Amino acid sequence: MPKPKKPGRPKLPKGEAKGGFVVVRFNADDLKKINGAAKAKSQTVSGWVRSTLLATIGD
Repeated sequence: MPKPKKPGRPKLPKGEAKGGFVVVRFNADDLKKINGAAKAKSQTVSGWVRSTLLATIGD
């Protein structure tokens, strides 16, 4: 008898999963600016924050 399928998304291959997360809070005005900047680059907020931070630290 086959095992029942687990709920949720399948695990990502090794090396593709993100290593951790950072929780940051912004005030309403800053969040509007961040959302606008991400939208202007056609990115998610997470993607925009990640790419902006990595560009800032030179990665």
